[in-house]
Amino acid sequence: MAKPKKRYVCTECGSVASRWQGQCADCSEWNTLVEEAPETKFAAAHNLSSGGRAIRFESLDAPTAPLARRSTGIAEFDRALGGGLVPGSAILMGGEPGIGKSTLLLQAAASIAKAGGDVVYVSGEEATGQVRMRAGRLGVADANLRLASATSVRDILTTLGNGTPPDLLVVDSIQTMHSDMIEGAPGTVSQVRASAFELIRFAKETGTCLVLVGHVTKDGNIAGPRVLEHMVDTVMSFEGERSHQYRILRSLKNRFGAVDEIGVFAMEGHGLAEVSNPSTLFLSGRDEPIAGSAVFPALEGTRPVLVEIQALIVRLQSGATPRRAVVGWDSGRLAMLLAVLEARCGLSFSTAEVYLNVAGGYRLSDPAADLAVAAALISALADKPLAKDAIWFGELSLSGEVRPVAHSSLRQREAAKLGFARAFGPADGGQDVKGLRYAGIGGVTSLVDRLLAST
Repeated sequence: MAKPKKRYVCTECGSVASRWQGQCADCSEWNTLVEEAPETKFAAAHNLSSGGRAIRFESLDAPTAPLARRSTGIAEFDRALGGGLVPGSAILMGGEPGIGKSTLLLQAAASIAKAGGDVVYVSGEEATGQVRMRAGRLGVADANLRLASATSVRDILTTLGNGTPPDLLVVDSIQTMHSDMIEGAPGTVSQVRASAFELIRFAKETGTCLVLVGHVTKDGNIAGPRVLEHMVDTVMSFEGERSHQYRILRSLKNRFGAVDEIGVFAMEGHGLAEVSNPSTLFLSGRDEPIAGSAVFPALEGTRPVLVEIQALIVRLQSGATPRRAVVGWDSGRLAMLLAVLEARCGLSFSTAEVYLNVAGGYRLSDPAADLAVAAALISALADKPLAKDAIWFGELSLSGEVRPVAHSSLRQREAAKLGFARAFGPADGGQDVKGLRYAGIGGVTSLVDRLLAST
């Protein structure tokens, strides 16, 4: 009998190589090739043009029942999902270890069970006693849900196939599941792909909503093959620093709703609590105006969130190389803004250390934060506090121009609701709203003149 050939699959792009190598030849990523066991079963015939069953085609305008979403009982979770759970959908949730994925899903599963839903919670990492202990701490031990500790996909699907399919199936986690149709240990590329495929097929055929918990790598990406994110309908990321109280549930992919929606939670002693107004959470402690502090109205999906951007400039006396430290923002974008301020405004940062922080551990990706960061840097450099009742937003170009951003009125309305009186942004990108006065800024030179001329 011929010895089966080894094959190596890239976990990033899915390409196949006959031998292991440090770098993938297709996507150029390093250390992503993982050995995959050969298939144990082969088709009897290699010609796929015959022998199958005919499929039935439908027209695009055929009548379709509207999506009947099921609420999780947690408003912030529903918001991130786009309105609730869709029957037959597959959801993949990733996050750092200990961030609260299992806690959130157990709370949601208990809430659905108390509302009359049939819920199955399968844990491959914990014994049932450990899950009960967490449920008791969360105060949901009286929920009527079915709990099991198992890792065999065949056993799980056989058990569920003998009765009425549940409304919700939670599998924690997909990296612990094992399929006896594939060789290899749980967590390998082939095992994760095969196990997820069987569970998703069950969800699509029975209308059960499936939630898979996924481990993440040291880079923050979901472990396993990249195709796993393509197989599911929704990919969610549970983010936050374990040293901070808040947690953010972010939707990265959603076939049934908008992406980039977020749900905000606070970790408390009895579990995760919803934060209906996250702006108050990220702006707490701003009693006295200090130099280098600017408020930016970030936009996450359809939700505006006001966050504080803090800058610190330290002049160096010796010829040491100055540091550039950034927390919560892109370091490359900070370097670009410093270059624009030096080239267009004549400000000198080359002999100073620059520290930038987004308060509360929040992470910004909105390009509209450029103007707020620039205002904080100029304020810190001149040691002049910005107006305490002002917000700043706008995108800066390399020419120093302040460009318009999306949904400026939505950002201003959120600021006015929290008591802010002034807004600074692009010259042609905003207007006054009730309770808030808007002032346009054409470029960084105008910004510097405004900040250095007044406090």
